[in-house]
Amino acid sequence: MLRPTKILVPTDFSEYSDRALNQALDIAKQYNAKVYLFHAIHLIIHRCAIDYSISDDMVEEIKRQALDSASNSLKRQLEKFPKSKEVEVHTDIGTGITYDAILQEAKDKGVDLIVIASLGQSGIAKYLIGGVARNVLKGAQCPVLLTR
Repeated sequence: MLRPTKILVPTDFSEYSDRALNQALDIAKQYNAKVYLFHAIHLIIHRCAIDYSISDDMVEEIKRQALDSASNSLKRQLEKFPKSKEVEVHTDIGTGITYDAILQEAKDKGVDLIVIASLGQSGIAKYLIGGVARNVLKGAQCPVLLTR
């Protein structure tokens, strides 16, 4: 029987991610597990910089703003869940292709369960698994719980 000790919850700050976080917090409380709330920033700024001749300083400022915004959003998301104070929760931000960053975070943290929303901000279609969730499911080295 799976008894998770480290749970990774990727978030895009959507209502779907809130549901995944809520589920992960319930599981963490039950098994006294740690929760790692993770947001991946897909930075395509370099391509834009080349296309539009944006200075390196401006690119770095955009990256800094994106990281600051994500950090604040992680804090706000956790504040929605009082039970997040009842378990050990860590937050982190990564960059790159979203599903690759999630899989790397899972590997780096040694998680034994990933709780991820089946749909994200794109909402695609109600009955399809989102592209990020599908790729995480295919590439994960641990069990993955898809939430709706």
